Amino acid sequence: MKKLLYGFLLVATASIFVVQAKAQVIVIANNSVKASDVSKNDLKDVFTGASTSLGGGTVVPILLKGGTANEEFLQAYIGKNDTAYRAGWRNLVFTGQATMPKSLDGDAAVVEFVAHNAGTIGYIGKASAHEGVKVLAIK
Repeated sequence: MKKLLYGFLLVATASIFVVQAKAQVIVIANNSVKASDVSKNDLKDVFTGASTSLGGGTVVPILLKGGTANEEFLQAYIGKNDTAYRAGWRNLVFTGQATMPKSLDGDAAVVEFVAHNAGTIGYIGKASAHEGVKVLAIK
């Protein structure tokens, strides 16, 4: 009985972490992107290279090189850690199916790049300044 209770508490704690992680990251897009919201599945498709379309327009994902926001985004919306995620992209690049997305050093660099490049979409920490871009709601 104790094992069952501990297992339940572990699952509940992990679930709370995932909910908190989602709340700490926002998805941003260049103002040229037509969509104002995105489903979790469409977001995953764009950031894994399975799709280049969002809201009827072409989009290009922009990544963070590392950090808490990167880890939380990948865990919450992609379901992979950074190593597994980048290995998937390398496989697409190696087989000629895609080009590796641009990776930037921090939230400010992602905001700056997304603000000035049509069709781009990225993610940053929720507390980061994000003037000049629009925030996409996650459905």
